[in-house]
Amino acid sequence: MQTTPEPAERLSLDDLREAWDLLVSDDRLEGFRALDRSEAETFFLSLSTRDQAELLLELPGLDRRSWLRLLAPDDAADVVQEAPREEWPDLLGLLDEPTRRDVSALLAYAEDDAGGLMNPRYTRVRPEMTLDEAITYLRRQARERPDSLIYAYVLDHEQKLRGVISFRELLAGAPEQRVQEVMKDRLVTVHDDMDQEEVAKLFDRHHYAALPVVDGEGVMKGIVTADDIVDVVREEATEDIQKIGGTEALDEPYLDVGFMTMLKKRAGWLSALFLGEMLTASAMSAYQDEIARAVVLALFVPLVISSGGNSGSQATTLVIRAMALGEVRLRDWWRVVRREFLSGLGLGLILSAIGVTRILVWEALFHTYGAHGGVIALTVGLSLIGVVLWGTLVGSMLPFLLRRLNFDPASASAPAWFS
Repeated sequence: MQTTPEPAERLSLDDLREAWDLLVSDDRLEGFRALDRSEAETFFLSLSTRDQAELLLELPGLDRRSWLRLLAPDDAADVVQEAPREEWPDLLGLLDEPTRRDVSALLAYAEDDAGGLMNPRYTRVRPEMTLDEAITYLRRQARERPDSLIYAYVLDHEQKLRGVISFRELLAGAPEQRVQEVMKDRLVTVHDDMDQEEVAKLFDRHHYAALPVVDGEGVMKGIVTADDIVDVVREEATEDIQKIGGTEALDEPYLDVGFMTMLKKRAGWLSALFLGEMLTASAMSAYQDEIARAVVLALFVPLVISSGGNSGSQATTLVIRAMALGEVRLRDWWRVVRREFLSGLGLGLILSAIGVTRILVWEALFHTYGAHGGVIALTVGLSLIGVVLWGTLVGSMLPFLLRRLNFDPASASAPAWFS
């Protein structure tokens, strides 16, 4: 007798979250559709923008509309940007008219500008309102846009930003007071064309939960929240680390990058470094007669070269990070030279002491270097001091040079030392 196969066991929310990265698209879709609606909403909102877009494109039309409309306008714009360009009209057509206008406006901004990050929905009040009127008005807005209840922004009749007021100040003030009497008019604002990295620095400096976005005329366009900036910081840090590693920034997750694309992004700097190493070999060939008379010194050439490269890479990384945090500017180059001169000298002396000690100990124990062990130790020691000092100085100055030439220091500094 033929038996009906039992249905596969439904994955729980935690199981699906844990297995998500390992599942193919069909299994992802099946697991997602098996969740209860409340669990599915929680899971969908926790996904990355890329995963949300891929999942939406696998869903049928009605389901796709339901899940896309669950997102705030700024998040919906991010999802649409992740989809292939030919899918944009269909996805925008799934939105209601007000949201479609908001999302279309966001898509007009560059993806890494503040305008592309902002949420165009926020709570607003008029300066002439009493606090009691403002609370009543905000209560009505809260039902329509609960996620935007962070600050209340005070706009005039031209929609220009005049001030900001916290909900604590609204509730603590006298009901008959006017909003303009208690609002703060010393504002930290973000221009809609500001780069997202600069926006992140503003958040780091001021520690606000949200910042208002305005255009060149002071008209408020939306808000950027700290949640949005968390993703920006992660993206920027990932990009900088990849560049420091000697590759172009990857536009996709590592496992999603195509083979030829990966080769293209990694081959450039490897080729440049290889050419640099060929120049080193050419320089050494000019001294082959001297090396032939003291072949033992050739054993220490890689050690000395790598020590200079490592010290240069250290200095470069420290200066690049200080530049990224705003701790060091172009005008500080001479202070960095003086600091790194002493650091390079100190590091060179430490490595020199280790190298000299190693040579003398090996000579005493194994008679490795013959009658000239002391001279070899002195030569290697002095070479280490000079090379490490030079590497540290050049490594610390290279980011300044690249920044002065309007290049990204992270993309070209550290790779030069990896060889």
